[in-house]
Amino acid sequence: MIDNILNKAKLGKELTDEEFLELLKINNDEDLEKLFSIARYIRDNQSKEIKLTSTVHITNKCQIQPRCEYCGFAEKTSRNGYYNAFYKSNEEILNAVTSIEEAHIPRVSCSGGYGYKGKQAVNACRIVKEYSNLEILVNVGGDLTEKSVNELAELGADTVCCNLETINEEIFYERKPGDSLEQRILTCKRVSEAGIGLSSGLLLGIGESIEDRLKHLRFLSNFKTLEEIPIMGFNPYPDTAMADYPPFPLKEQLKIVAVTRIMYPTIRITMPTPTVGPENVEFSLKAGANNLATVIADNYPHEVKGVGSPEYGNYNEVVNVIEKLGLIPQTI
Repeated sequence: MIDNILNKAKLGKELTDEEFLELLKINNDEDLEKLFSIARYIRDNQSKEIKLTSTVHITNKCQIQPRCEYCGFAEKTSRNGYYNAFYKSNEEILNAVTSIEEAHIPRVSCSGGYGYKGKQAVNACRIVKEYSNLEILVNVGGDLTEKSVNELAELGADTVCCNLETINEEIFYERKPGDSLEQRILTCKRVSEAGIGLSSGLLLGIGESIEDRLKHLRFLSNFKTLEEIPIMGFNPYPDTAMADYPPFPLKEQLKIVAVTRIMYPTIRITMPTPTVGPENVEFSLKAGANNLATVIADNYPHEVKGVGSPEYGNYNEVVNVIEKLGLIPQTI
């Protein structure tokens, strides 16, 4: 049955939910490699170029209360994260942006905590667009008003990320009691209506089912400017409510990458190097991903803690992995 489903996928035929569930339930290495091979084939048939995205963390001062149970990014949440509060000045943002461009990384993600109605995102976007030629992804979740989304559109923001993380409402509010799924969905709609590319992804392993993951992937097709899907596996941060919760298995994470590639052949699939683990970048590419995020060059001027894990991918090492696989790192 698996061979028939994969052959259908290779021919570009649409799979049913039942067929996708069969792929998500694969549990032997031989069939897994077949799945990854088809996902690579589909990606490479579009392009062998792999996008690289660096980062500027604008602020960890987040006003969501109670805190998301897994968060190690916000101030005072984890000794391994950004424990001390910060809000980067315009000069600090510009220094980081300049270093990223000098390292020939083509894209920067500017992200930060809640409580600013998008003002922090608009300010960072203005700096990037005025002083560099970098592509920008803005990621402040649902902390965007209609006004700030329109301001981002006017500035020429390339992509806005608002991860829903899970569309299982019970799980969402159990893990994120101070957040709003409705607000995140509204933000995704506003971004699409403003004509900005939308990035919206899944956080895997926080209690959702396989069926929930499939429904989530299908749900994302409602957003007309969807161009990117980040796939993030849960990793526990010490001192958080989920510190003792098991990390999401790598193989299961890679299965979602491959299934997403089959469902969305032309989409950008992002693997943040902290959540997959820098040492596992090779496997994410072999499963069909085509964007690696939180890639940090040696010239970067600030301390970086990865979101989802304090580790992150070094630019030179990441480029070496991409080229070893016969793929092309996108540089400027």
